[in-house]
Amino acid sequence: MKSYNDLDIYQFSLDLFFKVHPASLLLPKYELYELGSQVRRSSDSVVSNIVKGYGRKRYKADFVRFLVFSHSSCLETKNHLFKINRLYPGVVPNIEEFINEYDILGAKIFTFIKYVEEHWK
Repeated sequence: MKSYNDLDIYQFSLDLFFKVHPASLLLPKYELYELGSQVRRSSDSVVSNIVKGYGRKRYKADFVRFLVFSHSSCLETKNHLFKINRLYPGVVPNIEEFINEYDILGAKIFTFIKYVEEHWK
């Protein structure tokens, strides 16, 4: 790995961020700066913590810590999407697909955390 760009979890989370961000702007105006803002920030946090962790990869414990933050933000994002889907059914197209993709991403991050814990130098 030469860069965080080489990480599947980075690419996957970035692609999801670019899907979720514009979708969150479809919420009713009064939710744009409440639930909409929360889902945008948590989705961005998944990606950002992967990058921050990779930047500290020299220190295994720091790398794992930021990957755990990323995983937590992934779960948070999924929760926000679930709430949006229940409160505003049909407003955000493909939201169930986003929820499923965050499930997959969470599993990938968890697997990568285990890999780093067991095999990282």
